[in-house]
Amino acid sequence: MTDNSSVKNLDGSCLCGAVTFAATGVQTHVHACHCSTCRNWSGSAALAASVDSIAIEGEDNVTRFRSSEWAERGFCSKCGSNLFYHFIEPDQYIVWSGTFNDQTPFKLTGEIYIDEKPAGYDFAGEHPRMTGAEFMASMGIPES
Repeated sequence: MTDNSSVKNLDGSCLCGAVTFAATGVQTHVHACHCSTCRNWSGSAALAASVDSIAIEGEDNVTRFRSSEWAERGFCSKCGSNLFYHFIEPDQYIVWSGTFNDQTPFKLTGEIYIDEKPAGYDFAGEHPRMTGAEFMASMGIPES
């Protein structure tokens, strides 16, 4: 069951504005991903929020990179802004929280791939921290 106070309809964009979006059912409980792929892609931990649906304007400016058998990552081909992580099955989007125009509703509530987090930074606060194996099991994705 979803806490309705943590669900919003929000819009956002890439840095240059060539890609804009409207997302419904945005979970304002943000998770940080420390996996090596997210860190390579975004330069550090990825802070992202699940959405129920997303309508993208400027889709022709979105480049989608298939980063695994089960997911792809989207970014603006004009300015390079990282926009989302998309689970192919189920059709689920995880949107980088920094791309939303309104940042006020977001709160860090969990971390994943904590076993891959570099020693050079830590996020404060008491919240769940899952290893990569624990996260993949929670998503129903078998280990490779």
